[in-house]
Amino acid sequence: MKRWLRWLGPFVIGLAMAIPAIGDNGEVLVLNLAGPIAPASADIWVEAIAQAERELAEVLVVRLDTPGGLDTSMRRIIKKMLASSVPVVIYVAPEGSRAASAGVFLLYASHVAAMAPGTNLGAAHPVMMGEGEVDETMMDKVTHDAAAYIRSLAAMRGRNAEWGEKAVRESVSLTAAEAVAEKVVDLVAADLEDLLNQIDGRTVDTATGPVILATKGKAVREVAVSAGKRFLAALTDPNVAYILMMLGTYGLIYELANPGAILPGVVGAICLILALYAFSTLPVSYAGLALVLLSMVLFIAEAMVSGFGLLAGGGVVALIIGSMMLANTDVPFAQVSWQILVPVTLVTIAFAVVTAMLAARSFRKRPVSGNEGLIGTVVRLMEPLDPEGHIELAGELWKARSPEPVSAGERVRVTGFEGLVALVAPEHAAGGGGEKNDD
Repeated sequence: MKRWLRWLGPFVIGLAMAIPAIGDNGEVLVLNLAGPIAPASADIWVEAIAQAERELAEVLVVRLDTPGGLDTSMRRIIKKMLASSVPVVIYVAPEGSRAASAGVFLLYASHVAAMAPGTNLGAAHPVMMGEGEVDETMMDKVTHDAAAYIRSLAAMRGRNAEWGEKAVRESVSLTAAEAVAEKVVDLVAADLEDLLNQIDGRTVDTATGPVILATKGKAVREVAVSAGKRFLAALTDPNVAYILMMLGTYGLIYELANPGAILPGVVGAICLILALYAFSTLPVSYAGLALVLLSMVLFIAEAMVSGFGLLAGGGVVALIIGSMMLANTDVPFAQVSWQILVPVTLVTIAFAVVTAMLAARSFRKRPVSGNEGLIGTVVRLMEPLDPEGHIELAGELWKARSPEPVSAGERVRVTGFEGLVALVAPEHAAGGGGEKNDD
Protein backbone atom coordinates (compact mmCIF):
# COMPACT_ATOMS: atom_id res chain seq x y z
CA MET A 1 0.00 0.00 0.00
CA LYS A 2 2.79 2.41 0.88
CA ARG A 3 4.46 1.60 -2.42
CA TRP A 4 1.29 2.54 -4.33
CA LEU A 5 0.96 5.77 -2.36
CA ARG A 6 4.56 6.60 -3.16
CA TRP A 7 3.76 6.47 -6.90
CA LEU A 8 0.26 7.95 -6.67
CA GLY A 9 1.29 11.07 -4.74
CA PRO A 10 3.64 12.53 -7.42
CA PHE A 11 1.13 11.61 -10.17
CA VAL A 12 -1.71 13.55 -8.51
CA ILE A 13 0.54 16.52 -7.81
CA GLY A 14 1.77 16.55 -11.42
CA LEU A 15 -1.76 16.33 -12.78
CA ALA A 16 -2.90 19.22 -10.60
CA MET A 17 0.00 21.34 -11.82
CA ALA A 18 -0.67 20.44 -15.48
CA ILE A 19 -4.33 21.57 -15.49
CA PRO A 20 -3.70 25.30 -14.92
CA ALA A 21 -0.74 25.10 -17.25
CA ILE A 22 -3.11 24.28 -20.13
CA GLY A 23 -4.99 27.53 -19.57
CA ASP A 24 -1.75 29.49 -19.20
CA ASN A 25 -0.71 28.39 -22.67
CA GLY A 26 -4.09 29.27 -24.25
CA GLU A 27 -4.14 31.26 -27.46
CA VAL A 28 -5.91 34.52 -28.18
CA LEU A 29 -8.72 33.84 -30.64
CA VAL A 30 -9.85 36.71 -32.87
CA LEU A 31 -13.24 36.88 -34.60
CA ASN A 32 -13.85 39.57 -37.23
CA LEU A 33 -17.47 40.62 -37.61
CA ALA A 34 -18.74 43.48 -39.79
CA GLY A 35 -22.38 44.11 -40.61
CA PRO A 36 -25.79 43.85 -38.95
CA ILE A 37 -26.38 41.63 -35.94
CA ALA A 38 -28.65 38.99 -37.47
CA PRO A 39 -29.29 35.25 -37.02
CA ALA A 40 -26.31 34.24 -39.19
CA SER A 41 -23.84 36.56 -37.42
CA ALA A 42 -25.24 35.43 -34.05
CA ASP A 43 -24.52 31.81 -35.04
CA ILE A 44 -20.94 32.74 -35.92
CA TRP A 45 -20.45 34.60 -32.62
CA VAL A 46 -21.97 31.87 -30.43
CA GLU A 47 -19.94 29.16 -32.16
CA ALA A 48 -16.75 31.20 -31.70
CA ILE A 49 -17.37 31.40 -27.94
CA ALA A 50 -18.01 27.65 -27.82
CA GLN A 51 -14.76 27.06 -29.74
CA ALA A 52 -12.84 29.30 -27.33
CA GLU A 53 -14.19 27.29 -24.39
CA ARG A 54 -13.32 23.95 -26.01
CA GLU A 55 -9.79 25.05 -26.79
CA LEU A 56 -9.28 26.74 -23.39
CA ALA A 57 -8.36 30.00 -25.10
CA GLU A 58 -7.01 32.86 -23.00
CA VAL A 59 -9.58 35.29 -24.45
CA LEU A 60 -11.83 35.69 -27.44
CA VAL A 61 -11.39 39.10 -29.11
CA VAL A 62 -14.32 40.13 -31.33
CA ARG A 63 -13.27 42.86 -33.74
CA LEU A 64 -16.63 44.53 -34.35
CA ASP A 65 -18.11 47.02 -36.81
CA THR A 66 -21.91 47.05 -36.77
CA PRO A 67 -24.76 49.47 -37.48
CA GLY A 68 -27.01 47.47 -35.13
CA GLY A 69 -29.31 44.54 -35.65
CA LEU A 70 -32.12 42.38 -34.36
CA ASP A 71 -32.97 42.29 -30.66
CA THR A 72 -33.38 38.50 -30.64
CA SER A 73 -29.95 37.90 -32.18
CA MET A 74 -28.32 40.44 -29.84
CA ARG A 75 -29.81 38.84 -26.73
CA ARG A 76 -28.74 35.39 -27.87
CA ILE A 77 -25.13 36.55 -28.13
CA ILE A 78 -25.28 38.32 -24.77
CA LYS A 79 -26.65 35.20 -23.04
CA LYS A 80 -23.75 33.18 -24.44
CA MET A 81 -21.21 35.82 -23.35
CA LEU A 82 -22.60 35.98 -19.81
CA ALA A 83 -22.43 32.17 -19.54
CA SER A 84 -18.92 31.94 -21.02
CA SER A 85 -15.97 30.65 -19.02
CA VAL A 86 -13.62 32.40 -21.48
CA PRO A 87 -13.43 36.23 -21.30
CA VAL A 88 -14.89 37.96 -24.37
CA VAL A 89 -13.21 41.21 -25.41
CA ILE A 90 -15.11 43.40 -27.88
CA TYR A 91 -12.86 45.70 -29.87
CA VAL A 92 -14.59 48.25 -32.11
CA ALA A 93 -12.11 48.43 -34.97
CA PRO A 94 -10.60 49.30 -37.39
CA GLU A 95 -10.64 53.10 -37.47
CA GLY A 96 -13.90 54.44 -38.85
CA SER A 97 -15.94 51.55 -37.44
CA ARG A 98 -18.90 51.89 -35.10
CA ALA A 99 -20.97 49.98 -32.57
CA ALA A 100 -24.45 51.41 -32.96
CA SER A 101 -27.81 50.26 -31.59
CA ALA A 102 -27.41 46.55 -30.69
CA GLY A 103 -23.63 47.03 -30.69
CA VAL A 104 -23.92 49.23 -27.57
CA PHE A 105 -25.62 46.43 -25.64
CA LEU A 106 -22.94 43.97 -26.75
CA LEU A 107 -20.19 46.31 -25.52
CA TYR A 108 -21.91 46.69 -22.16
CA ALA A 109 -22.14 42.89 -21.80
CA SER A 110 -18.51 42.16 -22.74
CA HIS A 111 -15.87 41.33 -20.16
CA VAL A 112 -13.62 44.01 -21.66
CA ALA A 113 -14.82 46.77 -24.00
CA ALA A 114 -12.30 48.58 -26.20
CA MET A 115 -12.36 50.93 -29.17
CA ALA A 116 -9.88 52.01 -31.82
CA PRO A 117 -9.26 55.73 -32.41
CA GLY A 118 -11.72 57.27 -34.84
CA THR A 119 -14.60 54.95 -33.89
CA ASN A 120 -17.91 55.71 -32.22
CA LEU A 121 -20.83 54.08 -30.43
CA GLY A 122 -24.38 54.96 -29.47
CA ALA A 123 -27.89 55.53 -30.85
CA ALA A 124 -29.35 52.48 -29.13
CA HIS A 125 -33.00 53.50 -29.28
CA PRO A 126 -35.11 50.45 -30.24
CA VAL A 127 -36.92 50.51 -33.59
CA MET A 128 -40.03 48.49 -34.35
CA MET A 129 -39.95 46.31 -37.46
CA GLY A 130 -42.18 47.15 -40.38
CA GLU A 131 -43.85 50.32 -41.55
CA GLY A 132 -46.84 52.37 -40.48
CA GLU A 133 -48.33 53.54 -37.22
CA VAL A 134 -46.64 52.08 -34.14
CA ASP A 135 -48.71 51.87 -30.97
CA GLU A 136 -47.26 54.42 -28.53
CA THR A 137 -47.91 52.24 -25.49
CA MET A 138 -46.13 49.29 -27.11
CA MET A 139 -43.20 51.52 -28.11
CA ASP A 140 -42.92 52.76 -24.51
CA LYS A 141 -42.88 49.17 -23.26
CA VAL A 142 -40.11 48.22 -25.67
CA THR A 143 -38.06 51.31 -24.74
CA HIS A 144 -38.47 50.74 -20.97
CA ASP A 145 -37.47 47.09 -21.41
CA ALA A 146 -34.34 48.03 -23.38
CA ALA A 147 -33.40 50.69 -20.79
CA ALA A 148 -33.77 48.20 -17.94
CA TYR A 149 -31.72 45.64 -19.86
CA ILE A 150 -28.79 47.97 -20.44
CA ARG A 151 -28.89 49.11 -16.78
CA SER A 152 -28.63 45.51 -15.64
CA LEU A 153 -25.67 44.89 -17.95
CA ALA A 154 -24.01 48.08 -16.72
CA ALA A 155 -24.39 46.99 -13.07
CA MET A 156 -22.92 43.57 -13.88
CA ARG A 157 -19.84 44.98 -15.67
CA GLY A 158 -19.41 48.21 -13.68
CA ARG A 159 -20.17 50.52 -16.59
CA ASN A 160 -22.01 53.84 -16.83
CA ALA A 161 -25.69 52.91 -16.46
CA GLU A 162 -26.90 56.51 -16.76
CA TRP A 163 -25.30 57.06 -20.16
CA GLY A 164 -26.48 53.63 -21.36
CA GLU A 165 -30.06 54.58 -20.58
CA LYS A 166 -29.63 57.90 -22.42
CA ALA A 167 -28.35 55.99 -25.46
CA VAL A 168 -31.57 53.95 -25.41
CA ARG A 169 -34.02 56.77 -24.71
CA GLU A 170 -32.35 59.69 -26.52
CA SER A 171 -30.13 57.96 -29.14
CA VAL A 172 -26.98 59.80 -27.97
CA SER A 173 -23.54 58.79 -29.24
CA LEU A 174 -19.90 59.00 -28.10
CA THR A 175 -16.46 59.02 -29.68
CA ALA A 176 -13.86 56.52 -28.48
CA ALA A 177 -12.14 59.02 -26.17
CA GLU A 178 -15.48 60.22 -24.77
CA ALA A 179 -16.59 56.64 -24.17
CA VAL A 180 -13.52 56.00 -21.97
CA ALA A 181 -14.05 59.28 -20.08
CA GLU A 182 -17.72 58.37 -19.47
CA LYS A 183 -16.70 54.86 -18.28
CA VAL A 184 -18.73 53.24 -21.03
CA VAL A 185 -15.74 51.32 -22.41
CA ASP A 186 -12.50 50.35 -20.71
CA LEU A 187 -9.82 51.60 -23.06
CA VAL A 188 -8.75 52.89 -26.46
CA ALA A 189 -6.23 50.72 -28.33
CA ALA A 190 -4.40 51.60 -31.53
CA ASP A 191 -4.27 47.99 -32.76
CA LEU A 192 -4.67 44.41 -31.60
CA GLU A 193 -1.17 44.18 -30.11
CA ASP A 194 -1.76 47.37 -28.13
CA LEU A 195 -5.08 45.96 -26.93
CA LEU A 196 -3.52 42.71 -25.69
CA ASN A 197 -0.74 44.62 -23.91
CA GLN A 198 -3.20 46.92 -22.14
CA ILE A 199 -5.57 44.21 -20.89
CA ASP A 200 -2.72 41.95 -19.66
CA GLY A 201 -3.05 41.46 -15.91
CA ARG A 202 -6.64 42.72 -15.78
CA THR A 203 -9.05 40.69 -13.62
CA VAL A 204 -12.50 39.95 -15.09
CA ASP A 205 -15.48 37.99 -13.78
CA THR A 206 -16.58 35.04 -15.91
CA ALA A 207 -19.34 32.50 -15.41
CA THR A 208 -16.84 30.23 -13.62
CA GLY A 209 -15.27 32.92 -11.44
CA PRO A 210 -12.59 35.65 -11.60
CA VAL A 211 -9.87 35.29 -14.25
CA ILE A 212 -6.59 37.20 -14.48
CA LEU A 213 -5.85 37.88 -18.14
CA ALA A 214 -2.42 36.92 -19.43
CA THR A 215 -2.52 38.17 -23.00
CA LYS A 216 0.82 39.87 -23.51
CA GLY A 217 2.92 38.00 -26.03
CA LYS A 218 0.33 35.24 -26.52
CA ALA A 219 -0.14 33.55 -29.89
CA VAL A 220 -3.00 35.03 -31.89
CA ARG A 221 -5.20 32.95 -34.18
CA GLU A 222 -8.17 34.08 -36.22
CA VAL A 223 -11.40 32.10 -35.85
CA ALA A 224 -12.16 30.31 -39.12
CA VAL A 225 -15.70 30.94 -40.33
CA SER A 226 -17.13 28.52 -42.88
CA ALA A 227 -18.04 29.74 -46.34
CA GLY A 228 -21.66 28.79 -45.68
CA LYS A 229 -21.85 30.96 -42.56
CA ARG A 230 -20.22 33.89 -44.36
CA PHE A 231 -22.67 33.48 -47.23
CA LEU A 232 -25.69 33.58 -44.90
CA ALA A 233 -24.22 36.59 -43.10
CA ALA A 234 -23.73 38.38 -46.43
CA LEU A 235 -27.42 37.87 -47.21
CA THR A 236 -28.32 40.22 -44.34
CA ASP A 237 -27.12 43.11 -46.49
CA PRO A 238 -30.35 44.69 -47.82
CA ASN A 239 -28.62 45.58 -51.09
CA VAL A 240 -27.74 41.93 -51.68
CA ALA A 241 -31.29 40.89 -50.79
CA TYR A 242 -32.77 43.45 -53.21
CA ILE A 243 -30.53 42.30 -56.08
CA LEU A 244 -31.42 38.66 -55.41
CA MET A 245 -35.12 39.51 -55.51
CA MET A 246 -34.74 41.20 -58.88
CA LEU A 247 -32.69 38.29 -60.27
CA GLY A 248 -35.42 35.94 -59.08
CA THR A 249 -37.96 38.07 -60.96
CA TYR A 250 -35.91 37.98 -64.17
CA GLY A 251 -35.54 34.21 -63.97
CA LEU A 252 -39.22 33.49 -63.41
CA ILE A 253 -40.35 35.91 -66.13
CA TYR A 254 -37.96 34.37 -68.66
CA GLU A 255 -39.01 30.84 -67.72
CA LEU A 256 -42.72 31.61 -68.06
CA ALA A 257 -42.16 33.45 -71.35
CA ASN A 258 -40.05 30.54 -72.65
CA PRO A 259 -41.44 27.31 -71.12
CA GLY A 260 -38.91 24.53 -70.96
CA ALA A 261 -35.82 26.69 -70.49
CA ILE A 262 -35.64 25.24 -66.92
CA LEU A 263 -32.35 26.83 -65.80
CA PRO A 264 -33.66 30.43 -65.54
CA GLY A 265 -36.67 29.22 -63.57
CA VAL A 266 -34.58 27.18 -61.14
CA VAL A 267 -32.04 29.96 -60.59
CA GLY A 268 -34.82 32.54 -60.27
CA ALA A 269 -36.70 30.50 -57.67
CA ILE A 270 -33.53 29.99 -55.60
CA CYS A 271 -32.68 33.70 -55.74
CA LEU A 272 -36.22 34.63 -54.72
CA ILE A 273 -36.22 32.28 -51.71
CA LEU A 274 -32.83 33.60 -50.57
CA ALA A 275 -34.10 37.17 -50.91
CA LEU A 276 -37.19 36.42 -48.83
CA TYR A 277 -34.98 34.78 -46.17
CA ALA A 278 -32.76 37.85 -46.08
CA PHE A 279 -35.65 40.31 -45.82
CA SER A 280 -37.20 38.20 -43.04
CA THR A 281 -34.10 38.92 -40.89
CA LEU A 282 -34.20 42.68 -41.55
CA PRO A 283 -36.52 45.35 -40.12
CA VAL A 284 -37.63 46.46 -43.56
CA SER A 285 -40.77 48.32 -44.57
CA TYR A 286 -43.40 45.62 -44.96
CA ALA A 287 -45.48 47.87 -47.21
CA GLY A 288 -42.48 48.50 -49.47
CA LEU A 289 -41.62 44.79 -49.62
CA ALA A 290 -45.26 43.92 -50.41
CA LEU A 291 -45.30 46.41 -53.30
CA VAL A 292 -42.06 44.98 -54.74
CA LEU A 293 -43.54 41.47 -54.53
CA LEU A 294 -46.74 42.74 -56.17
CA SER A 295 -44.68 44.19 -59.04
CA MET A 296 -43.11 40.76 -59.55
CA VAL A 297 -46.55 39.11 -59.75
CA LEU A 298 -47.72 41.70 -62.29
CA PHE A 299 -44.59 41.29 -64.43
CA ILE A 300 -45.01 37.51 -64.43
CA ALA A 301 -48.72 37.83 -65.26
CA GLU A 302 -47.83 40.09 -68.22
CA ALA A 303 -45.47 37.40 -69.51
CA MET A 304 -48.17 34.71 -69.25
CA VAL A 305 -51.22 36.56 -70.59
CA SER A 306 -50.96 39.64 -72.72
CA GLY A 307 -52.36 42.55 -70.73
CA PHE A 308 -51.40 44.94 -73.54
CA GLY A 309 -48.91 46.61 -71.18
CA LEU A 310 -51.40 47.36 -68.40
CA LEU A 311 -50.08 44.65 -66.07
CA ALA A 312 -46.47 45.64 -66.76
CA GLY A 313 -47.34 49.31 -66.22
CA GLY A 314 -48.88 48.51 -62.85
CA GLY A 315 -45.79 46.49 -61.98
CA VAL A 316 -43.52 49.43 -62.84
CA VAL A 317 -45.51 51.77 -60.55
CA ALA A 318 -45.54 49.22 -57.70
CA LEU A 319 -41.80 48.58 -58.10
CA ILE A 320 -40.85 52.26 -58.01
CA ILE A 321 -42.99 53.07 -54.94
CA GLY A 322 -41.96 49.89 -53.09
CA SER A 323 -38.27 50.46 -53.79
CA MET A 324 -38.50 54.03 -52.49
CA MET A 325 -40.06 52.73 -49.27
CA LEU A 326 -37.23 50.22 -48.85
CA ALA A 327 -34.68 53.01 -49.31
CA ASN A 328 -36.38 55.45 -46.92
CA THR A 329 -36.77 53.16 -43.90
CA ASP A 330 -35.94 54.62 -40.49
CA VAL A 331 -33.52 51.76 -39.76
CA PRO A 332 -30.13 52.67 -41.30
CA PHE A 333 -28.76 49.14 -41.64
CA ALA A 334 -31.95 47.99 -43.41
CA GLN A 335 -31.89 50.68 -46.11
CA VAL A 336 -31.35 49.77 -49.75
CA SER A 337 -28.70 52.05 -51.23
CA TRP A 338 -29.88 54.45 -53.93
CA GLN A 339 -26.73 53.55 -55.92
CA ILE A 340 -28.08 49.99 -56.10
CA LEU A 341 -31.77 50.76 -56.23
CA VAL A 342 -31.85 53.17 -59.17
CA PRO A 343 -29.92 51.12 -61.78
CA VAL A 344 -31.50 47.81 -60.74
CA THR A 345 -34.98 49.33 -60.89
CA LEU A 346 -34.32 50.81 -64.34
CA VAL A 347 -33.00 47.49 -65.65
CA THR A 348 -36.03 45.69 -64.21
CA ILE A 349 -38.44 48.16 -65.84
CA ALA A 350 -36.67 47.77 -69.19
CA PHE A 351 -36.77 43.99 -68.85
CA ALA A 352 -40.51 44.08 -68.04
CA VAL A 353 -41.29 46.41 -70.97
CA VAL A 354 -39.42 44.21 -73.45
CA THR A 355 -41.16 41.12 -72.07
CA ALA A 356 -44.56 42.79 -72.42
CA MET A 357 -43.81 43.75 -76.04
CA LEU A 358 -42.70 40.23 -76.92
CA ALA A 359 -45.75 38.73 -75.22
CA ALA A 360 -48.10 41.08 -77.11
CA ARG A 361 -46.38 40.25 -80.42
CA SER A 362 -46.70 36.52 -79.77
CA PHE A 363 -50.43 36.89 -79.12
CA ARG A 364 -50.86 38.71 -82.43
CA LYS A 365 -49.14 35.95 -84.41
CA ARG A 366 -51.18 33.37 -86.26
CA PRO A 367 -51.18 29.99 -84.48
CA VAL A 368 -48.66 27.54 -85.85
CA SER A 369 -50.09 24.34 -84.41
CA GLY A 370 -53.35 22.40 -84.72
CA ASN A 371 -55.91 22.97 -87.47
CA GLU A 372 -55.55 26.75 -87.12
CA GLY A 373 -51.92 26.43 -88.11
CA LEU A 374 -52.94 24.85 -91.43
CA ILE A 375 -55.19 27.73 -92.49
CA GLY A 376 -53.66 29.53 -95.46
CA THR A 377 -51.79 26.46 -96.71
CA VAL A 378 -51.81 26.05 -100.50
CA VAL A 379 -52.01 22.51 -101.95
CA ARG A 380 -52.16 21.09 -105.48
CA LEU A 381 -55.15 18.83 -106.12
CA MET A 382 -54.50 15.19 -106.96
CA GLU A 383 -58.20 14.69 -107.82
CA PRO A 384 -61.01 17.09 -108.73
CA LEU A 385 -63.35 18.68 -106.18
CA ASP A 386 -66.97 18.78 -107.33
CA PRO A 387 -67.48 20.40 -104.88
CA GLU A 388 -66.20 17.74 -102.44
CA GLY A 389 -63.30 15.35 -102.62
CA HIS A 390 -60.01 14.61 -100.93
CA ILE A 391 -56.76 16.53 -100.60
CA GLU A 392 -53.36 15.70 -99.16
CA LEU A 393 -52.64 18.18 -96.38
CA ALA A 394 -49.64 18.07 -94.01
CA GLY A 395 -48.93 14.49 -95.05
CA GLU A 396 -52.48 13.35 -94.32
CA LEU A 397 -55.54 12.68 -96.49
CA TRP A 398 -58.36 15.11 -95.66
CA LYS A 399 -61.93 15.33 -96.90
CA ALA A 400 -62.28 18.76 -98.55
CA ARG A 401 -65.09 20.98 -99.79
CA SER A 402 -64.87 23.88 -102.25
CA PRO A 403 -67.53 26.52 -103.02
CA GLU A 404 -67.02 25.81 -106.73
CA PRO A 405 -65.74 22.87 -108.76
CA VAL A 406 -61.95 22.66 -109.09
CA SER A 407 -60.06 20.44 -111.57
CA ALA A 408 -57.22 18.10 -110.64
CA GLY A 409 -53.79 19.74 -110.82
CA GLU A 410 -55.08 23.17 -109.79
CA ARG A 411 -53.98 24.85 -106.53
CA VAL A 412 -56.38 25.60 -103.68
CA ARG A 413 -55.95 27.42 -100.38
CA VAL A 414 -57.25 26.12 -97.02
CA THR A 415 -59.66 28.72 -95.59
CA GLY A 416 -60.98 26.92 -92.53
CA PHE A 417 -62.36 23.73 -91.04
CA GLU A 418 -65.78 22.28 -90.28
CA GLY A 419 -65.12 19.36 -87.98
CA LEU A 420 -62.96 16.97 -89.99
CA VAL A 421 -63.70 18.68 -93.32
CA ALA A 422 -61.18 21.14 -94.73
CA LEU A 423 -62.75 24.16 -96.41
CA VAL A 424 -60.78 25.24 -99.46
CA ALA A 425 -61.07 27.74 -102.26
CA PRO A 426 -59.23 28.14 -105.58
CA GLU A 427 -56.03 30.05 -105.02
CA HIS A 428 -57.01 32.89 -107.33
CA ALA A 429 -60.29 33.31 -105.43
CA ALA A 430 -58.84 32.94 -101.88
CA GLY A 431 -56.27 35.78 -102.25
CA GLY A 432 -52.50 35.90 -101.72
CA GLY A 433 -50.86 36.93 -98.34
CA GLY A 434 -49.13 34.58 -96.00
CA GLU A 435 -48.94 31.68 -98.41
CA LYS A 436 -47.76 28.32 -97.10
CA ASN A 437 -47.13 25.61 -99.69
CA ASP A 438 -47.76 21.96 -98.95
CA ASP A 439 -47.01 20.60 -102.40
